[in-house]
Parts: sequence; C-alpha cells; structure tokens
Amino acid sequence: MTSAIPRQSPSQDAPHGTGRGGKKDKHGKKAKPPESRRHVIVRRSLTLAIIVMLIGIPAGYLLVSAEQSRQGGVNKEREAANAGLTVGWPSQVQRRIYHLPIPLMAQNLAYYETNNWKTNRLYARFATTPADLDTFLKDMGTSTAALKEGEVTIKPHDRSTVGWVFTPRRKWSGLVYAQKDPLPTVDITVDRTVPQRPWVYAVSTATP
Repeated sequence: MTSAIPRQSPSQDAPHGTGRGGKKDKHGKKAKPPESRRHVIVRRSLTLAIIVMLIGIPAGYLLVSAEQSRQGGVNKEREAANAGLTVGWPSQVQRRIYHLPIPLMAQNLAYYETNNWKTNRLYARFATTPADLDTFLKDMGTSTAALKEGEVTIKPHDRSTVGWVFTPRRKWSGLVYAQKDPLPTVDITVDRTVPQRPWVYAVSTATP
C-alpha cells in the first residue's frame, strides 16, 4: 500500500501576496505599475501650466486695468490743467452751497467756479467706485436708478467752459436733479465705460 505523500506547506520566507496575480497591495487589490520618469515629468508640467494659467491670467488682467486707470488719471489731470480747472477739493462751504456731497475717497478731483450777477456755477469732476457713486447720489437726494443710459446732461455751454468733451464711443448716463430755489439744480453725467471706475461730471447752478 502506497503511503500518502504529505503536502508541502508554503514557505514562511515567501513574500506575502505574490503568485499568479502579480503584486498586490495590503487590501489584496492588484497594485498599479510605477509611473515612468517621462510620465511623471509630463504630468507635473501639465499641472504647472494649469496653475500658471489660473494665477497669471487674472493677475495680468488686473495689471492691465490698473495701468489703463493710471494712464486715464494722468490724462484727466492734464485735461483739467489745460481747461483751467483747479486740481483738488472744493471747500466745504462750496460743497454745501452747491449741494455736491463728493465722496471722501474720490480720486482725480478737479473743480471750477464761476460767478456773475445772475447765476453761480460749480463744475466738478472726479473718479469713484460704484458704491461711492450710489452714496453720492443718495446723499444728494436721488439714486443711480435715475441715471438714464446714453444721456449727456451737461449743456454745451458748460462743456465749453471747462473743456469737457463727451465722445459718443463711451458709455454715458445722466440725470438732472432739479430743486426749488434757493437750492441749486445739478446736472450730472457719468462715464461708465469702465464699470468699476465711473467718472462723474457735475455742474451745479445756483441763483444768488
């Protein structure tokens, strides 16, 4: 009678998880082959390119916008000087008399005052923000909702007095805030070509 040959138990030294199925991870799943050096370089290059695009494009847009705004401010300063406007703030008395509550954070501010026996006028021009524009109009007694798109409310005579030119290629909106005497009437025209930096042009006319 032939004796049974005992089955040999697997060697304790054999690496765990090897065999027909190839290398497996600790969960028993087949492990992924390691990435080649070329594949790693390509993947990292693509990741870097995406990061540069996500950061670089918005940053470049902001730089261009800032430069355009700065150049616009420089040009406005030159225009004001050429037209005889005074660069700076009207006095508190002038702002109160002419009912122009100019925002404290207004930039590139310039003004000009005329006086005669019949009427007094204060011309003011400044750059601001949408929020401060809204506050300016509310403090005056009106609102941005009253601005009519495409309207230039500054009269031709007043434009020529201070050299303001309202070209049709820009986005204008305007309103006339009329009040009973002795309060002044204020003609306001806003340049909204750059939405985040509106320019306000105001002419306040008071009767002595």
